[in-house]
Amino acid sequence: MEAIGLVELNSIAKGIEAADAMLKAAQVELLEAKPICPGKYIIMISGDVAAVQSSVDAGKSIGATSAFDDFILPSVHPQVIQAITSSTQVSEIQALGIIETFSIASLIVAADTAAKAGQVDLIEIRIGMGIGGKSFVTLSGDVSSVTSSVEAGVVLASERGMLIERVIIPSPHYNLKKCLC
Repeated sequence: MEAIGLVELNSIAKGIEAADAMLKAAQVELLEAKPICPGKYIIMISGDVAAVQSSVDAGKSIGATSAFDDFILPSVHPQVIQAITSSTQVSEIQALGIIETFSIASLIVAADTAAKAGQVDLIEIRIGMGIGGKSFVTLSGDVSSVTSSVEAGVVLASERGMLIERVIIPSPHYNLKKCLC
């Protein structure tokens, strides 16, 4: 997978129409297209960078005023897809970092940036279902790495006004650790 892209819309009908346009615009693989809370719709695709760019542009064009957020990650960190699909295998949780945002697009970009910024393991990326459209990522590593990764990850979300909260827990309780893996 060379690149991933996502368009997040605040209309389900426009989301379905945008998904169709995105798939017709370029040779991309559809990773996800579904409604999420609270009545938003996401389309996530993968492919080469130029195809993903064309596809995202088409989705934003069709989505027009319904397009809420989007991104293109030309070289996504491998842990991001694993964390989205809840297929990560984290053997030990040291320090715990959490980034929470209002949009899925800003959260995935934050998670990718965090994973690239330090020696951390992404535990989970939760995207919008059952949590009111919010998204969050949990990650682990030593305190220094978690701190630098979380701080790097929140920059774009903060600039876009999408950051809700960031938390670093230096030594999470054993019972909390059991709930995260």
